[in-house]
Amino acid sequence: MRFGLFVPQGWRLDLVGIDPSEQWAVMRDFSLRADRGSWDSLWVYDHFHTVPAPTEEATHEAWTLMSALAAVTSRVRLGQMCTAVSYRNPAYLAKVAATTDLISGGRVEMGIGGGWYEHEWRAYGYGFPSPGERLGRLEEGVQILRQAWINGSATLAGTHYQVDGAIVRPLPLQEGGIPLWIAGGGEKVTLKIAAKYAQYTNFDGTPEGFAHKSEILRRHCEDVGTDFDAIVRSANYNVAIGTTEAEVEQRLATLVERVTPYVGAEAAEGTLGAFRGMPGVGTPDQIIEKLSALKAQGMTYGIFYFPEAAYDTSGIELFEKEVLPALR
Repeated sequence: MRFGLFVPQGWRLDLVGIDPSEQWAVMRDFSLRADRGSWDSLWVYDHFHTVPAPTEEATHEAWTLMSALAAVTSRVRLGQMCTAVSYRNPAYLAKVAATTDLISGGRVEMGIGGGWYEHEWRAYGYGFPSPGERLGRLEEGVQILRQAWINGSATLAGTHYQVDGAIVRPLPLQEGGIPLWIAGGGEKVTLKIAAKYAQYTNFDGTPEGFAHKSEILRRHCEDVGTDFDAIVRSANYNVAIGTTEAEVEQRLATLVERVTPYVGAEAAEGTLGAFRGMPGVGTPDQIIEKLSALKAQGMTYGIFYFPEAAYDTSGIELFEKEVLPALR
């Protein structure tokens, strides 16, 4: 199994209390620590407004961070989970990503999806198209990215995007272009797009959900004539780890305490629904058992989020010491 690590960038209220003038240093130092360690990749979110509710707290822009991290790190691969295709013209996005790949020395991963956070869509003037239109943009956007990175130019007279000889030079350093991660578990459209174009997928990481989505992906691969086994299946995991279950509960309580002043007690408590009972929550032995079962199902790349990472790395250290060696 390979392991990715989310950078605290503010979107999940994980930089609150840190002065904005100091936040880049926190993200940089966190990333350098991962670069020196045993993590395979670093990841950012592509969002503009915080969750679980929009606030005036910082949310740092994904591709600006990608470029900065490309310049300061030297080993880890760098991705976004995931870029919303409609937030940037795909030809422009292809150019940005290719430049970032050069800065990084060929370490960029392209996570891409249709986008879902309605509040920020409307606030930024993008409207909020129907799911069908958002996924239509995703498929056309992926075609433009692939053309740009393989051929050095892109032309598409699509329903949603029209580009005519958009030059993207120099090419990314990676032969064949930047690897594509198609994120999302939509069974009729998203997973079919993944079957056509993806080197990686990212969807439901629970045992039942992962098995179901994998089977749907397999059927789409059979329909479009691609090799199911050649696509790496990944999932994201929120982590609350402790040497005892009491320590785990304390981590969750600390999370609620930190975000309550910004979103209220009810919304803060609601964030725990993404933790309780999930595979990344528990003692090291409990997490290893749950992730080992998922690994047996074909989940070979986990991307992990530690909500306290900007303030306290003891959970990450415990994960590095106990969980990573057991599952590599």
